[in-house]
Amino acid sequence: MSTLVQLHTTLGWWVAGVTGLVGLLGLVLAILRRPPGRAFHWAVGVVISAMTGQVLLGLLALNLTTTREPGSQHIFYGVLVLFTFAFAYIYRDTLRRRPALYLGLLLLFVMGLGIRGIQTFGGSF
Repeated sequence: MSTLVQLHTTLGWWVAGVTGLVGLLGLVLAILRRPPGRAFHWAVGVVISAMTGQVLLGLLALNLTTTREPGSQHIFYGVLVLFTFAFAYIYRDTLRRRPALYLGLLLLFVMGLGIRGIQTFGGSF
């Protein structure tokens, strides 16, 4: 297995897990009705960048290696993560109304997409 594929595989679980933790933090802040601080917004930026980087790393691994075929479902969930971030950017004004709640839910949804993408490796429609 190439180093690129191994890096993508190993980081996948870590990125999905950390994304879920930051999403849970957002929900806790929303339930406690505390405004999200600068640290929360930094954490959101880090996990969005990490998840986007993970998808791009997967695309790079797909193009540079021929060792294993990821399957159409795995690729679909990676593309869906990017579309989710694109729609979140489009609706960023709405997300600013209750940032902890909306960003927390967004990150939990993206975590679910990431886990589902990992589970469907090798599967096709």
